[in-house]
Amino acid sequence: KYGLVKENRELRQRLTDAPAIDQSLIGNSPVIRRLREEILNLADTDAAVLIQGETGTGKEIVARCLHRFGTRRDRRFVAVNCAAVPESVFESELFGHERGAFTGAEQQRVGRFEYAHQGVLFLDEIGSMPPALQSKVLRTLQEREILRIGSNEPQPLDIRLICATNTNLRDACRAGQFREDLYYRINVVELTVPPLRDRDEDVLLLFDYFVG
Repeated sequence: KYGLVKENRELRQRLTDAPAIDQSLIGNSPVIRRLREEILNLADTDAAVLIQGETGTGKEIVARCLHRFGTRRDRRFVAVNCAAVPESVFESELFGHERGAFTGAEQQRVGRFEYAHQGVLFLDEIGSMPPALQSKVLRTLQEREILRIGSNEPQPLDIRLICATNTNLRDACRAGQFREDLYYRINVVELTVPPLRDRDEDVLLLFDYFVG
């Protein structure tokens, strides 16, 4: 009986969210309608999602929809563009550091993982992550804790992880550029955002939206 009540409640919530997601992910093509349905079905789970798509297709919009219509909607959405972070500060950016951990560390810094605690962490263009850092990210996801640079005290971590890439990570794994074990950790569910050339009927809708 409880399972039936829970299923009915989730169905009502999806029906409530359906019109709202139309305003975020615009389009009426079959591929976009299917993508919206997949997002609403996944939103209330904590499954790690890998969003595939070419540059400019709206991967971050999909990630924000997963957050907005999910159970963590009232918690932080923390986005990191892996391609834009210099390799020299990548570890500190993600994990934070203690005061005095290295030259120039004049005060404690909370990293993006820790800042996203109980919320959603979005790693955009994850294929750009330096190989040396991939093993540390994998360990963090496995152990569900982070360790600031210069600290011996791990901090518990409760996040939903969403990643995005515009490259083929399977090919990157075969080329030795991306860890295969990390790939399977972040790719529990895969969503594909179609390019505009595959959804011609949405062009006028998008035109009207941007003009407005």
